[in-house]
Amino acid sequence: MKDSSSDGGTGPRPAGSRGRSRATGRVTLADVAALAGVSPITASRVVAGKTTVRPELAERVRAAVERLGYRPDPSARALASAKSSHVVVLIPLLSNTLFTELLEAVQDVMWEAGYPIFVGITQYRPEREAALLDSYLSHRPAGLILTGFDRSEAQRRLIEASRTPCVHVMELSGEPGVHCVGFSQTGAAQAVARHLLERGRRRIAFVGAQLDPRTLERAEGFRGVLRAAGCHDPRLEILDPRPSSAALGAEAFRRLVETHPDLDAVFFCNDDLAHGGLLEALRLGVPVPGRVSVVGFNDLPGNAQMLPALTSLRTPRREAGDAAARMLLRLMRGEPVDAPVVDLGFELKVRASS
Repeated sequence: MKDSSSDGGTGPRPAGSRGRSRATGRVTLADVAALAGVSPITASRVVAGKTTVRPELAERVRAAVERLGYRPDPSARALASAKSSHVVVLIPLLSNTLFTELLEAVQDVMWEAGYPIFVGITQYRPEREAALLDSYLSHRPAGLILTGFDRSEAQRRLIEASRTPCVHVMELSGEPGVHCVGFSQTGAAQAVARHLLERGRRRIAFVGAQLDPRTLERAEGFRGVLRAAGCHDPRLEILDPRPSSAALGAEAFRRLVETHPDLDAVFFCNDDLAHGGLLEALRLGVPVPGRVSVVGFNDLPGNAQMLPALTSLRTPRREAGDAAARMLLRLMRGEPVDAPVVDLGFELKVRASS
């Protein structure tokens, strides 16, 4: 039934005649209603996108919104609905292209759906993530996207108690009630190890940095394949807790070739490490892949332009962001999710370095 209240005959009233916040000077819904000559409830229905208002009244409200530059107050909306209109996304870093591509995909989906996103940077620090979760959940977000599953039982209880729809990205879990989008970190590292073995490499090193759970899963996948092939050597593993960087990759490569002259391959668990390794090989005059094969992980932009072009395991970061955002939208709307666990797989991009 169309709204046919007395709004139809009152005529426009002067803007600002009532309702403007004296404390902030902010244009209010009452200002919009006054300018349009409708009741506040009619203006509210139009702003909320309801279709029960007569077209001519709705047009007057929209014109008033445009003229006054009115924007809905998110805090008022949150009080009315017990939820805010934003989505929180927690990622480890913004300096890593992996996460910026994921974040851009999430924003593209949420922007079209009318949800702004709030971004928190954890810096791979559990205490930082705990503080961010506590702060953001106090604002009652409409939804939550988290990177991986590495958090305390207290944090898990906090998320559960908030009843905030949540989707995890970049890792998979078969735990009941968990919604996640990603790929097998272990399986991806196994694919790299098999590739190097198929190329005839036997003295294969692993270089990992940051040592977050995903890096450690890759290390374990790598070890399993080499153990099965009878060529795993723990002395060829470098696990460095420092942040991943090209400088660290160069340092690791130099240490490996100096202490293990029979080295014939290196699997770097991030592409920036691999870039540093390739550059150090050039400086040292170590032929790649003639003497040592080099493989990276994530297949970030620039790999094809390296000398030689870098073989790398491509991860589905943009696809993960898109799929996670769409899954979260369904959860936020109370719609069924047919597949709570979405495995996007991975692809080994073989180039000249291996």
